[in-house]
Amino acid sequence: MKMPLLIGISVLAVLAIVAAALLYTEANSPDSPQMQACTLEARLCPDGSAVGRTGPNCSFAPCPGEETSE
Repeated sequence: MKMPLLIGISVLAVLAIVAAALLYTEANSPDSPQMQACTLEARLCPDGSAVGRTGPNCSFAPCPGEETSE
């Protein structure tokens, strides 16, 4: 009775290690997009609305009716 339990626990441990290794290599591969967090600041627009930071450089989004400078 102890042997099947030991085998089951061993199989689960090996599966957990394999899953962790796959997740680690996927997250650290050069092809995976890198996440960047932008601050939660807001810019007030002339029409009274507000826009936040966005994009890979965390620049402010354009105000409604404003052309992008990028």
